[in-house]
Amino acid sequence: MPGFGAGWPSSAAQAAYPPPFWRSLTYFNVYRLAVGAALLGAVLLLGDNLVLASVDRRLYLGAAVAYLVSAAAFVAMIQGGWVRFTVQLAFQVAADVVFITLMIHASGGMRSALGLLLLPTLAAAGLIGRGRLALFFASLASMAVLAETAYSVVADQRSSADFFPTGLLCVGYFATAWLAHTLARRVVESEELARQQEMRLASMAQINQLVIQDLHDGVLVLDENGRILQRNSQAERLLGLESHTEAPVSVNQLLPVLGERFRQWQENPETRFDLLRVSATNRLVRTRFVPIKGGAQGGAVLFLEDMSRIQSQAQQLKLAALGRLTANIAHEIRNPLSAISHAAELLLEERGLNPTQRRLLSIVRDNTQRLERMVKEVLQLNRRDRANVEVFKPEPFLRTFVEEFCHGQRVPQETFVVEVGTDRTVCFDRGHLNQVLWNLCSNAWRYCRKAPGSIRLRVVNGVTPNQVCLDVIDDGPGIDPKLRAQLFEPFFTTAPTGTGLGLFIAREICDAKGATLDCLDSDGGAHFRVVCRRDHVKAQRASDAIQR
Repeated sequence: MPGFGAGWPSSAAQAAYPPPFWRSLTYFNVYRLAVGAALLGAVLLLGDNLVLASVDRRLYLGAAVAYLVSAAAFVAMIQGGWVRFTVQLAFQVAADVVFITLMIHASGGMRSALGLLLLPTLAAAGLIGRGRLALFFASLASMAVLAETAYSVVADQRSSADFFPTGLLCVGYFATAWLAHTLARRVVESEELARQQEMRLASMAQINQLVIQDLHDGVLVLDENGRILQRNSQAERLLGLESHTEAPVSVNQLLPVLGERFRQWQENPETRFDLLRVSATNRLVRTRFVPIKGGAQGGAVLFLEDMSRIQSQAQQLKLAALGRLTANIAHEIRNPLSAISHAAELLLEERGLNPTQRRLLSIVRDNTQRLERMVKEVLQLNRRDRANVEVFKPEPFLRTFVEEFCHGQRVPQETFVVEVGTDRTVCFDRGHLNQVLWNLCSNAWRYCRKAPGSIRLRVVNGVTPNQVCLDVIDDGPGIDPKLRAQLFEPFFTTAPTGTGLGLFIAREICDAKGATLDCLDSDGGAHFRVVCRRDHVKAQRASDAIQR
């Protein structure tokens, strides 16, 4: 016989009754086996010293053996799942009523007290069967014992006074059945309430997860030991976590600095922390702990505020009006600039000009060309959203770009080194990416040592499977940390002939394409990184979100 709890029915027989009901039915049959063995063993071992089997020993032994065999057979049927639950329960109760009634008759009626054995049977049937048919089983047992008493009275084996204890026993049957029915109904109601509460909790958990996932800030739910119970995709993006990392994982394992901040906050909830630069993603985040379970020792919700995004939004608001103003100014001064430049060119062609006059005209021409270049860049900035997004391999694109750049800027081609460490594709507008890299490489060439390998173009995987990083690294003097915060502001330049719009326009182009452009920390030289997306749909969604 297989072990109890193994091999529960998995067919339609189990559909309305889950495994706990079948397990209870098995335990009920174990009880029946024990009772049958006790009734049979008592007669075989003690013999005539008992009231049992005092009237008809053969009938008693036959009923006891049949009772024991039926209990074993029903256990096998439960394990096999051959018969439906309600049918098996009805057969088992009927078997108890028949065999116990026969043993009552063989033992001289109610004085044997065997009728009390039907009380546990009725109670178990009512509870296991959710109260269904409980009163029917009580009626069946009552009719059986009344019929046995009536038969014995008619056969002159007992007096009519035996009807009184039989009647009391029948009342006990119905009382037990009614009590079992009431308890079973309450159990069913409790189960239904628990099921509804479980559904509500699951729904609330799903709603909470959806809300957390929709937040712009990163969210980490931590227990009192710093284990991550829940997190959203924004937190994974800010911290550079893998989305398939299973929780709970200690925050100290993923990012020790956050684990240390959590420990400090637990010791003093009033602690205020500085902005945190995440090395894995180069993101600047603000950390904020909110206690749960009534105090700092009961865990916390850690909010990670993307300061880069906030600074970018503030910058966009600040530059919106400036962009419209400069565009209007550019349109207004373009024609006068062209006239001044043309006039200066004509004057330079005149003969008889002394060197001083030619030098002054050259100054006018050079500065008008610089202003025209600035006007052109401003007008290009207003047309940055016109894109033809493509998905392409970065290595052939970079090889072609290096050839074009070296030819156009008269730069030795051995100055560049192209390193491609990934087979991922890039999703970007080729022309716009060419414009971004042209600006970055122009700056790199201006400040590098002009030696072979001074400028490195490197392609590596991003922190997520949907990111590709394009790095432009030079061996120049690097960027002053004090000036880094102003690098991408419009009209900021340290070059006497620069317009101060190159890096600003490059970042605006990247933002419009769902990419990012940042200046990273470097031991020597400047290090700029463009983080592109490899998926066209996600890149387009990011671009649309930024444009809105």
